[in-house]
Amino acid sequence: MTSTPIDTARAALRARQGAGARYDAPTAPAEDILLARRGTAFFARKLSELADDALFAPVNTGSETPAHVVARVSYAARLEALALEALTKGTVFVPPATLPSIALAATLPAHALRHLFHHSQVHLNVCWRDLPETLWNPGVTLHDGTPVQDLPKLRAIAIWHGAIALGNGARVEDIPQTVR
Repeated sequence: MTSTPIDTARAALRARQGAGARYDAPTAPAEDILLARRGTAFFARKLSELADDALFAPVNTGSETPAHVVARVSYAARLEALALEALTKGTVFVPPATLPSIALAATLPAHALRHLFHHSQVHLNVCWRDLPETLWNPGVTLHDGTPVQDLPKLRAIAIWHGAIALGNGARVEDIPQTVR
């Protein structure tokens, strides 16, 4: 097998970073993970543009506030991360009988909501990065039957659309075509 310039560059980067650096598995759906990571960065930027009081103002005519969107997006990431951790450990993930209330989380102070989002997305990203190669293979599913390989694409869709739902200027045109 011949190595391409990109393969050579990656190998050199890994050598410079040392043995402690961790990477996504080669079998991970790299393009979908990239879409989700870019969507997360976009969501984070739109969230940081919101003034604290704007987090609690209803968007358009609905009763949902940006705080509700942040809570929903954050809790979804946290549940996915917990399911992936269970899969990695070889245990069965049993979702909590009662999930945390999005309505209650939406009443958290603005700084707590921002931290909730930040920590949940870091947790999920670490789970993706540390998921063993074999668990990214087709046929591996979560407790609910969702294929593990589909998770980054589903997260990408949710996070990009969540950025729109914040209601502070994100447009459908900002979403990559493959996620629309």
